[in-house]
Amino acid sequence: MTTTSIHEAKTHLSKLIQKALAGEEVIIANAGKPVVKLVPIDPPVKKPRFGGWEGRIWMADDFDAPLDDFKDYM
Repeated sequence: MTTTSIHEAKTHLSKLIQKALAGEEVIIANAGKPVVKLVPIDPPVKKPRFGGWEGRIWMADDFDAPLDDFKDYM
């Protein structure tokens, strides 16, 4: 964990950002009291697009027909 003052954070912001991106916790303090935690933003989660595989896959008309190997079990 890295704790730094506001003045040092202004001076070394790019280094602190790199530390936060690497997973280190970075705290910025004002007069010795922690006021801000610097954390990376998670990438946005893509929502599934319905129908996105249309035309890319093919399913046989008899895909759910009983299999000959399993006639004894029916």
